[in-house]
Order: sequence, then structure tokens, then C-alpha cells
Amino acid sequence: MPTYTLSINGKTQTVTADADTPLLWILRDELNMLGTKFGCGIAQCGACTVHVDGMATRSCQTPISFLEEVKITTIEGLSADGTHPVQEAWKEIDVPQCGYCQAGQIMTAAAFLAENKNPTEEEIREAMHGNICRCASYNRIEKAVKVASQKMS
Repeated sequence: MPTYTLSINGKTQTVTADADTPLLWILRDELNMLGTKFGCGIAQCGACTVHVDGMATRSCQTPISFLEEVKITTIEGLSADGTHPVQEAWKEIDVPQCGYCQAGQIMTAAAFLAENKNPTEEEIREAMHGNICRCASYNRIEKAVKVASQKMS
């Protein structure tokens, strides 16, 4: 099996894995980074979202062989102490119910707001559209994204 050197949350990690092993399983099974969740396994629910060079990316369908020489950020690396504006807004609005999808929701929102600092409600809804919340906390999610955008301005 090949060895890969990855930049994850600002640290260099070396892993040995098959080329087609999804990043999700490297994070969870090899590196014990459990914040990124398995949801559907087909890149449709968003629970496994991480950033690859700042872009929201579904880790369940991203092979490890595509990830050398890029910067990967997981929910654990978004901020050292939970003070990223999106995380702060999530707490302020009390978004989570069960919480399972929240890491993916937060990572999607953070990538979106890095590109669009002052989004409309429609833009927020469109950006968050691909993340599924089984508890249907969508109104609070949208409100928290708006609050986070104001914190980032």
C-alpha cells in the first residue's frame, strides 16, 4: 500500500492506505478524528464535509490519493477553541437538536461565508441546500449562518 503525506489542520500526517480509500475513513479510523461524521456514504447528506483548500468537500467520496499537496481542515481544525464566528453563531442560536449533522453544517457554512461575506436569505438557503438535518433545524441553521455573516463583517 502507498504512503501519503497530508496536511490536516495545519499538521503533517503520514498514512498508509489504498489509493481509493476515502478521506473520511482516514480521518476517523487512522487518525482518530471523530468530528467528521459518516452519513450516507454517497456525498448526498453533507455530514462528512471538510475543507480542502478552503472548499467544502465531501470526505466520504474523496480518495486519499487526490489529497497530497492540499490543505485539509476538519471541524477540529476550524478553530482551536470553538470561537470561529460560525461556531459562535451556532451556540448563540442554539442550532443543534441531535447534533449529528452539525460538523458538516458548520464546515459548509464556514466555506460559504469565506466566499460570500454578506449573503441573502436565498443565497444561504442555496449554499446549505446539500446538507441534510434529520431533526429539521433548517430555520435555526439559516439564522445562524446569517448571524455568523454579521460576526465576520
